[in-house]
Amino acid sequence: MRLDERQQHILDLLGAVGRIEADLVAAQLRVSRETIRRDLMQLEKDGRVRRVHGGAVRVEPLGEKPFRTRKRVQIAAKRRIGATAATLLRAEQSCFIDAGTTTAAFAGALAGLDGLLVVTNSIEVAVNLRAVSANADVILLGGRMAIEVPATHGELTISEIGRFRTDFAVLSPVGIDALGGVTYHEFGEAEIARMMMKNAAATMLLADHTKLGRISRATVCGCGELDILVTDATADKTEAFRAAGVKRIVRAH
Repeated sequence: MRLDERQQHILDLLGAVGRIEADLVAAQLRVSRETIRRDLMQLEKDGRVRRVHGGAVRVEPLGEKPFRTRKRVQIAAKRRIGATAATLLRAEQSCFIDAGTTTAAFAGALAGLDGLLVVTNSIEVAVNLRAVSANADVILLGGRMAIEVPATHGELTISEIGRFRTDFAVLSPVGIDALGGVTYHEFGEAEIARMMMKNAAATMLLADHTKLGRISRATVCGCGELDILVTDATADKTEAFRAAGVKRIVRAH
């Protein structure tokens, strides 16, 4: 059994029973206890399990950290992901961009695309894009101003999304899991992401390696509905997502 298959099996067991014993899993998979111990160490490092004496327990979904805090973590990775994703767009194309720290980095990399149309509910996305491009057409969606995140949300925002059709919906969720799909912490943000996907020809997801395997409260879609995943994760960490139906995986450089 390959490494990714073995680790996914461990996560599946934890999802079902909440706690596993390393000896029992090793016997079940016909591998050494040391192999399972190394798997658990890696999964704990990735934030997907918590090791306990003799095995591991499931990591419960966590709330999303404040926006200002998220801006200060994985900065280099988010910039690489944003810059790589920007190369996938061409002049005269259009995209929805939702509110997130990774999508804000993406907007800051969209220089030199003449005739680009961006529709967003994120004030930071709009400001970052205008700072690097005087030629892009930027439409900021109306709605209620969120308290913690510099973005609009609510029924008015959802309604305005329905007025547009774009080439891409560019999204940055709380987590993406091969089985659990794409999830957000706030239900309103998930609703905006779903509406953007509905009105776009293709969906591009931006996620650094810490978001892979993470599940939050509000489901947006399964992996089979994603056209592109841009991530800094290594190939062995993304194979499960390819098997789950993601059409194209692009490694940030």
